[in-house]
Amino acid sequence: METRRWTNPTQPQTLQIAVILLYINAVFGALSFTPIALALAAGQAGAAFGIANEKRWGYLLGLAVAVLGLLPFVLYILGSGVGSIFNLQLLISLIFPVALFALLIHPQSRDYQRIWFN
Repeated sequence: METRRWTNPTQPQTLQIAVILLYINAVFGALSFTPIALALAAGQAGAAFGIANEKRWGYLLGLAVAVLGLLPFVLYILGSGVGSIFNLQLLISLIFPVALFALLIHPQSRDYQRIWFN
């Protein structure tokens, strides 16, 4: 019998925190009610569910939505110049997207998904 779970306590801490961040980002993204934010929120929720159930597509989708979450910041910095990275509001806004990306590409997360995910 195959079980479906929302979180997986047997996974490494990096993946557990990434799953929780994906769910939190999905909830806040869904509250904005714009089509792009709703699509991104659906992707984040799907990625979190896939990672919790040890699916390789969930991990890849999580990486994709993490990169998409960083893309607006990168475009803003490139458009405004390198000096904009000293903007405190920008730095605070970057905390969760950078943390999510870092958690997913952490060696512990990559090794676990490479070995156990199907």
